[in-house]
Amino acid sequence: MLTLFAAAAFAQTTTTAPKLDVPYVPTPQKVVDAMLKLAKVSKDDVVYDLGCGDGRIVITAAKEHGATGTGFDINPERIKEANDNAREAGVTNKVKFVEQDLFKVDYRPASVVTLYLLPNVNMKLRPVLLEQLKPGTRIVSHAFDMGDWEPEETQVIDGSTIYLWTVPESKKIGKGR
Repeated sequence: MLTLFAAAAFAQTTTTAPKLDVPYVPTPQKVVDAMLKLAKVSKDDVVYDLGCGDGRIVITAAKEHGATGTGFDINPERIKEANDNAREAGVTNKVKFVEQDLFKVDYRPASVVTLYLLPNVNMKLRPVLLEQLKPGTRIVSHAFDMGDWEPEETQVIDGSTIYLWTVPESKKIGKGR
């Protein structure tokens, strides 16, 4: 019996699962709706959702606001689930989901970026986003801020905080700049 448990434990530790920087915790639909409303998402927008999970933000942006979008996640199970959800919602012509490291994404096409990542990941992504995103691009984060980059607006929805920033012309953010 002990050998069986040892074999099972070995099998679990030798599978090649992606290294996740952030655990998968879905954003509640009321918060998704509020994030998209706060960012004023419209049919003219290209929404990028970082750590897209089951795809609900990009799917809602397409279905409710007419936007196009791409969700990025490092976990292939989440990408499969997101694609299944997009098919079920009838928005596969407007959205796609890509298994990719967030630090290797070309963010330039996005006009809205949504995220629900941990503070340390937000801070590592901040310079990448500021370098690539056009001035006027809106960034909305669920639960976590961007350090000393002051949000333009903060809302609390059912106990969840969401933050909005707009990429400025100067792209210099923080104290002393």
